Amino acid sequence: MTEQEWQARERSLIETNNRELERRREAERRLLELERQHRIYREGCSSLLERRAHNAMLADFQIHARCMEGMITPYEAAQVSEEDGHRVISYGISSYGYDARLANEFKIFTNVRGALVDPKNFNPGCFIEHTGDYCDIPPNSFILGRTVEEFNIPRDILAVCLGKSTYARCGVVANVTPLEPEWRGVVTLELSNTTPCPARVYANEGVIQVIFLRASEFCSTSYLDRKGKYQDQKDLTLARL
Repeated sequence: MTEQEWQARERSLIETNNRELERRREAERRLLELERQHRIYREGCSSLLERRAHNAMLADFQIHARCMEGMITPYEAAQVSEEDGHRVISYGISSYGYDARLANEFKIFTNVRGALVDPKNFNPGCFIEHTGDYCDIPPNSFILGRTVEEFNIPRDILAVCLGKSTYARCGVVANVTPLEPEWRGVVTLELSNTTPCPARVYANEGVIQVIFLRASEFCSTSYLDRKGKYQDQKDLTLARL
């Protein structure tokens, strides 16, 4: 390698390190701002009842406060849209939600075995397992995936999951049922390709946005109380009866 090439490489590494340093500084500034807003919010509400009645949907600083108590792990206190100088599908906290990432393990639906998809008698042979940095969804088909993040939903919260607009514009639809009060685990995702072409989804990048709705009262029976069948799932989980 010539001296000019070494110098160019060194400049590139310095630029990459500077961008990463600036991203971390921005994340720290964002974290301090979220903590400041939460402190102002708590000081402005004189009682727990007033705080509960104040908003039905959690704002970013309220989500941050809950995450400091373990609601989302791992947790990113800023919106990340670039890594190592490359653009990624954004993840992390947003104005009124949290963008969760797609893990690198997938189950691709296949009908080559002619199996019946029956929720009361689910056949694992309907899927082909795949692990990688991305997954290509066959045309007019779907895959199962899961989030990188593990959620621990508080008793007074119901979380609703919506697809990211980047994927929606490519014909990829995310279908996730609500995350119920006191449910814990990683989220199993169903990602459908509505197009006649293969569609690619990327691991460790944003895939869904989670909105947190706070109730004015605690529910009488939570997901934990009724011993829900998907409690504490750590991996991609197929349908259970």
